Amino acid sequence: MSDVYATRRGLLRDRCAAAGNAAALITRPANVRYLAGASPPSAVLLVGPDGDDVLFTVGAPTGEADEGRLDEGLRVSVLAGPGSDAAVAAGDMAGSLRAESLAVEEHHLTVARHRALRSVAPGLRLVDLGAAVEQLRLVKDEEEIACLRIAAEIADQALGELLESILVGRTERHLALELERRLVDHGADGPAFPTCVGTGPNSGLSRHRPSDRRVEEGDFLSVCLGANYRGYRCEIGRTFVIGTSPADWQIELYDLVFAAQRAGREALLPGAACREVDRAARSVLDSGGHGEALAPSTGHGVGLEIDEDPQLAPTAMGKLDACVPVTVEPGVHLPGRGGVRIDDTLVVRPEADGGPELLTITTKELLAL
Repeated sequence: MSDVYATRRGLLRDRCAAAGNAAALITRPANVRYLAGASPPSAVLLVGPDGDDVLFTVGAPTGEADEGRLDEGLRVSVLAGPGSDAAVAAGDMAGSLRAESLAVEEHHLTVARHRALRSVAPGLRLVDLGAAVEQLRLVKDEEEIACLRIAAEIADQALGELLESILVGRTERHLALELERRLVDHGADGPAFPTCVGTGPNSGLSRHRPSDRRVEEGDFLSVCLGANYRGYRCEIGRTFVIGTSPADWQIELYDLVFAAQRAGREALLPGAACREVDRAARSVLDSGGHGEALAPSTGHGVGLEIDEDPQLAPTAMGKLDACVPVTVEPGVHLPGRGGVRIDDTLVVRPEADGGPELLTITTKELLAL
C-alpha cells in the first residue's frame, strides 16, 4: 500500500505544481488518511516538492483501527506537548522550503489556524487548494471497493440477524444499540454513522434519532445502518412490517418507493448526469403523488466519509464515472402514519461489466416480521 499512497500524493503534487504551488497542507482528516494511510488525532500532512512529504502529529501514531495504518515510507514529525499545533509546525517547515505559496484546504482550515500560519511564515502566500483531494477520492481503486464490499457484508449480516429475533415490545434505542454491537461483532471498526431505527409514525424519517418508542404489531419498521471497515463506510436501509400482513396503504407506499429506488439504481451508469439519476427516482414518486416528500437528494457518494461527492440531487453538477460508489435511498414519510425508506450502496460499473454492482444485498421484499 505504500506505493499507493505515494502515487496519490504524487498526483496531488502534480496538481499543485500545475497551479504554481510548490506545497500543500492537508488538514481534513479523511483527506489526510487518503494520502497517508492513517489520520491520528490532530494530524496534518505537508505535501512538499520533490517528495518532501511529512505527517505532523501531536503524539505518536498508535496504529489503532480508527486511525488507519500509516504509510511506512512517509516521514513523521511527532510534536511534543499537548498545546502544539501540527498545522503551524507544517507551515513553519513550508516556509523553510523557500516556497512562494502554500495551498491550504480553506473549506476545513479555521480562521485561527489561518492566522497562525501567516504569523509563522509571513513570506508564504496562502492559496486555496479547493476540493482537489476530494476530487482524487471520487473514483475508488479496487482495494478501496473491496473494503466497501466487506463493510456491506458486515452490515447485511448484522441486519439479517436482527430480523431473526423477536422485535415486538423492544424500543428503537435498544434495537439501534444491538445493531451497532453486531456490526463490531462481525468485524467492523464501528458504525459508519449513528444507526437509525424508526417504528410506527417514526418510520421512514431520514436520520431519525432512535427513541424509547416500542415496536408494536402492524408498525412499519425502518432501519438504516452502516459499517466502517478500515475507514471505508457503507450504508443500507430497509423497511419491514411488524407482526401481521401489511395493510393496503403500506403495500401501496412500499411498492412506490421500491419502484423509485429501482429506477435510481438502473440509472447508475458511467457518463450519467448526477441530476438525471435523482430525476429517475424522483419522477416515480411524483407520479405516485409523493414527490414533495422526497429528501433534497436521492443519494450520495461513500468512502472514507459516509457522505461524499457526488451528490445525486436536482441541482447536482457533473457526471458519474466508473468505480464511484454511491447510495440510492429514496423514501416517503407520511406525518402521523410512518413511511418507507429503501437504501443501497452500489458501485457504478459500465453495462459491459454488468452494470451497477450492488454491495448491500439484504432482500428488498416487504417482509412481515
